[in-house]
Amino acid sequence: MFPTALWHCFIWKLWNPQPPVCCLSTPSNVPKIQLRLAGQKRKHNEGRVEVFYSGEWGTVCDDDFSIHAAHVVCRELGYVEAVSWLPSSKYGKGEGKIWMDNVHCNGKEPTLAACTSNGWGVTDCKHTEDVGVVCSEKRIPGFKFDNSLLKGGANTGEGRVEVLKNGEWGTVCDDNWNLVSASVVCRELGFGSAKEAITGARLGQGMGPIHLNEIDCTGFEKSVTDCKFNMESQGCNHEEDAAVRCNIPAMGFQNQLRLSGGRNPYEGRVEVLTERNGTLRWGTVCSENWSTVEAMVVCRQLGLGFASHAFQETWYWHGDISADSVVMSGVKCSGTEMSLAHCRHDGAHVSCPRGGGRFGAGVSCSETAPDLVLNAELVEQTAYLEDRPMFMLQCALEENCLASSAANTSITSGYRRLLRFSSQIHNNGQSDFRPKNGRHAWVWHDCHRHYHSMEVFTHYDLLNLNGTKVAEGHKASFCLEDTECEADVQKQYECANFGEQGITVGCWDVYRHDIDCQWIDITDVPPGDYLFQVVINPNYEVAESDYSNNVMKCRSRYDGQRIWMYNCHIGESYRAGNAGIPLQRWLLTRNSLCFHCKVFMCWFIMLQVLGKMR
Repeated sequence: MFPTALWHCFIWKLWNPQPPVCCLSTPSNVPKIQLRLAGQKRKHNEGRVEVFYSGEWGTVCDDDFSIHAAHVVCRELGYVEAVSWLPSSKYGKGEGKIWMDNVHCNGKEPTLAACTSNGWGVTDCKHTEDVGVVCSEKRIPGFKFDNSLLKGGANTGEGRVEVLKNGEWGTVCDDNWNLVSASVVCRELGFGSAKEAITGARLGQGMGPIHLNEIDCTGFEKSVTDCKFNMESQGCNHEEDAAVRCNIPAMGFQNQLRLSGGRNPYEGRVEVLTERNGTLRWGTVCSENWSTVEAMVVCRQLGLGFASHAFQETWYWHGDISADSVVMSGVKCSGTEMSLAHCRHDGAHVSCPRGGGRFGAGVSCSETAPDLVLNAELVEQTAYLEDRPMFMLQCALEENCLASSAANTSITSGYRRLLRFSSQIHNNGQSDFRPKNGRHAWVWHDCHRHYHSMEVFTHYDLLNLNGTKVAEGHKASFCLEDTECEADVQKQYECANFGEQGITVGCWDVYRHDIDCQWIDITDVPPGDYLFQVVINPNYEVAESDYSNNVMKCRSRYDGQRIWMYNCHIGESYRAGNAGIPLQRWLLTRNSLCFHCKVFMCWFIMLQVLGKMR
């Protein structure tokens, strides 16, 4: 029996002279791009053609554009064909680069990047010449957005539904969201039917665009993007993000692990069932380098939600004395494993100098967790350079907020060049973000004139395009408070008067650009193109439902006097990958799918020939 995708190739060939995009081979020297239809449009299948290339979106000039090129654009976006194309910025003028000019296509190319043009960014056009297309409303059978995944769920098979469209992850609005549509998502990701269709962003709010709205599935679709839907999301916001909880097969992982000695079923010393000399026995896990990431795997394996704390001492939890011996050491998890046994560890060669017992690893679990996300747009809008006299930076120097060369800079006549920006960190999760340390461990900072509850809350770094640090970024410590909140949310935390610290769900903490240490010292950095990066909660000190959105990256250009910050985005929002996709899901690349289509066609034709010979 042939996979459905192969039948799509075959059936397409029978009724359409042009093969679908999935069955066209893309030459290896053709760059990978994404397309989108933007501008002032009425329907999802029309708009200004925009191309994502070399890290930024740009437009296409209408010079020499043709219906053949429009066909290529529409098929690359998943539509059967183009109906027409429109010159002279009929959908409004775009911004940024004009990536392609004098585009010539024969209509059979697998991607617009395979058509000939003047070269990337080589043009004499203005945005008044931006081209647009109108595509057929009929979709290519079996065409999918690049990927779907679940985010923010505590357990395997549950989470907020996100789809990748035009290179950018986005969410699904919960209007008309039901068990039938949720089951399509679950089966697409390799699970069974849906146990629950979750509405109202109960598994956390997403960021970025809302790609799909008013989804209407029959239940037989292979992908949620095969269902009927509205691509316009007016009236929707991230408080309406749809989520699912899927039925998953019982794998018995929870029987290989237990928590012992805790005050409730959600906490205790971690004990593992292992086989030694043909006998099953319980034992402890070495707590050396034990962290929140490993604790997350334990809580997930036991079906207890998220980790709230990881413990390296458990003397206050009196576990089973017969299980005091260490049976697992050197545990290092990525955080996505379904079982602690799937993490890297020392195997049978256990090594734990401190021993087990009171030093066994422990966890406490919670059904909910916070989720911090930086406002990337605000960073882009507020970034600027300041040449600040050294005599005004003594406090910052003491707190290691400057590059090491600052120690040799004259206090009276010297200065440092600072890349300054504002930081606005939202809690989009399901519970408040609270610092790991209690008040007794908070540190007073003269620069900010308040206590910092987390000494390493963010990393600020400037990297070259190879990912090497070029500026001595620093570890920023924060006082955590609710600077502002959504309309219906009450502030709970503030730094003044030694107050309680944290970030409430639905609130955000703002560190303005004019605060000491809210910068990177780039005094020693030569002009050039760079990557600016901010990482929140970099050491995973506090558990979150999703760490993948804790990184923000921007492209930046520095000419020695000015700096431009652009294309700021969260985590993987512009990288098409398979992160979060279960291994059960059978994935075919375009080229491998094309190969199978060709084999199938050859097989079919051969049968026809043999039939005629008979």
